[in-house]
Amino acid sequence: MDRSEEVALAASYTEMHEILMPNDTNNLGRALGGSVLHWMDICGAIVGRRFSRRQVVTASMDHVDFRGPIDLGEIVAVEGYVFDTGDTSVDVKVDVFAERPSAGERRETASSFFTFVALDDDESPAPVPALSCETDRERRLRDEALDERRERRRSAPTL
Repeated sequence: MDRSEEVALAASYTEMHEILMPNDTNNLGRALGGSVLHWMDICGAIVGRRFSRRQVVTASMDHVDFRGPIDLGEIVAVEGYVFDTGDTSVDVKVDVFAERPSAGERRETASSFFTFVALDDDESPAPVPALSCETDRERRLRDEALDERRERRRSAPTL
């Protein structure tokens, strides 16, 4: 595979679902942050593998914005897609939602940006295809992710 090959954003799109069970909750009956991060990392890795058609490893994760709790028994929806690429890396946006179908509710609870590096058979960094956005929806998702990541990095506190 070389960089002249293109893969559509839609080919990377991934959705995972869990029911928040007691083993993944804190003493308030809400999702443990570590469990949410675990699900986000797995979703991001699946996204990266679908896009690059290679094994991937997590290179970085931007800060995570936890926007609201996920309560015991709610459905956790984790969604991700590639929004940018480097020579051997893919940038992935991952969003987490809590769903309560009985009440018709769905709310965003967390989001972050990950970078994964593709590996060849010797576990060395390997080229990834270029990203193509073939539809207006794909272009909008890419542009929104690029803008959001840029804004988060601009407003992040410095040490």
